[in-house]
Amino acid sequence: MGQKVNPIGIRLGISRDHNSVWFAEKDKYREILFNDFQVREFLKKELDNAFVSKIHIERPAQSAKVTIHTARPGMIIGKRGEDIDRLREKLTQIMNVPVSLNIQEIRKPDLDAQLVGANIALQLEKRAMFRRVMKRAAQNSSSKHHETGSAWRENKSFR
Repeated sequence: MGQKVNPIGIRLGISRDHNSVWFAEKDKYREILFNDFQVREFLKKELDNAFVSKIHIERPAQSAKVTIHTARPGMIIGKRGEDIDRLREKLTQIMNVPVSLNIQEIRKPDLDAQLVGANIALQLEKRAMFRRVMKRAAQNSSSKHHETGSAWRENKSFR
């Protein structure tokens, strides 16, 4: 029998980076890890309808950089940046350090597994026919994949 290996753990450092980048002393590690968990839960709840794919947290000395990868950056930013300022203030209160907030748009959401799964779940919640939903999702992602070519061939850094 083969051993089960976490797919994220085996890819770390090769084709995938950590979701959080920081260093902490032994006595502060638990606090910062729990703080990251709180930030992610807060952002997932707050930005539920913005199709957030990934949240990346970095903690340089006495500050924090939070990068949100989303398919709908306009929903996060809001009119004239009001919503992003409010979000930055709440994150500063949660993390107790100044926060720099970056929004990164996902150009092709049909190729992001997290967003495809969220879209399927949303359609199933609306009582759509599951066979049609699955076929359409597979067809959209495979047609976009063939248009752009494989990420494996395009990006030599995977090898």
